[in-house]
Amino acid sequence: MAKDYYQILGISKDASVDDIKKAYRKLAMQHHPDQGGDAEKFKEINEAYQVLGDAQKRQQYDQFGSAGPGGGFGGGGFEGFSNMGGFSDLGDIFESFFGGGFSQQSQPQTGPVRGEDEEAVLTVDFMTAVFGGEEQVEIVLLDQCATCKGDGAAPGAKIVTCSTCSGTGQVRRNQRSIFGNVTTASVCHECHGKGKIPEKYCPDCAGHGRVKKSTKLKVKIPAGIDTGTTLKLQGKGHAGLRGGPHGDLYVRMNVRASRKFERHGYDIHTSLDIQIPQAVLGDEVEIETVHGVKKLVIPAGIESGKKIRLARSGVPKIGSSEVGDHIVTVRVLIPKKLSRKEQELFMELASEAKITLTPSKKKGLFS
Repeated sequence: MAKDYYQILGISKDASVDDIKKAYRKLAMQHHPDQGGDAEKFKEINEAYQVLGDAQKRQQYDQFGSAGPGGGFGGGGFEGFSNMGGFSDLGDIFESFFGGGFSQQSQPQTGPVRGEDEEAVLTVDFMTAVFGGEEQVEIVLLDQCATCKGDGAAPGAKIVTCSTCSGTGQVRRNQRSIFGNVTTASVCHECHGKGKIPEKYCPDCAGHGRVKKSTKLKVKIPAGIDTGTTLKLQGKGHAGLRGGPHGDLYVRMNVRASRKFERHGYDIHTSLDIQIPQAVLGDEVEIETVHGVKKLVIPAGIESGKKIRLARSGVPKIGSSEVGDHIVTVRVLIPKKLSRKEQELFMELASEAKITLTPSKKKGLFS
């Protein structure tokens, strides 16, 4: 039974030339043996493209179910690769596989290399987060080796040509594929692309040029930060290689909760319990805010659950002169027990309001 080349490439019978080429590129990259793919599947894909990628062979295939009346394609599916419908000497398909032509080269990085970035978590008190301050974070970073000054050589040791790569900084490797011999080049693992290595490696850093070091850093905390805020300390990350600059340190803030205040964004929330006379007649009381003690005016007739806002008594907004508010939720307390004098006064109030009370028989205010 003839193979269904359209099904192999996953395309319809009315697919355009571009559709065929795109399907082939995708499948060839996916199943290429050098990429860990199935060699037989790759062979089948190429066989399908060899036919469908050629207008004349495709016409014959559509008419006879093969490339010609005699059937078969010869060469096990690989004959005729010189006519691949737009792949110039397979250069562009190799570019897809290997990044450029028949020789893949990884360019060694021999100059200074910037150090890696690092992250840290710093926990601060609630009030420090509100008004800012200075804290200290301790972290382990890669620092330049003091013994070899970063070149990886033991004291007095000479720097010699790397024998693994003969000073080129690259190791070349020939691989056989269905396309012939392919040359790849990778950075030398011995000298890491420098082409030179110490005659004897530094005993403290084993030739890496950097050592782990516990470091304490001062962190300036701006007013208004909150849990999840990240501060960037430029140049405070890991040391670079071969004289390269340090990376950055990103400090993620964690703020301890307060027993007095609840923070919502830049606003501070607290609650205030008041008595019935205060709710009915109004009052002026003192409350504690993050900015100190302030006076709060309770309007007459306030209901339990109402909120009073003290403007600009909350958290400063980062990088701005604006300040959040302090929001007080009022809770009117209902007494559970009354003295005889208090009972008489409430009865008088009820009488004045023309309210007829029928005290509950259960124990309560009047028990």
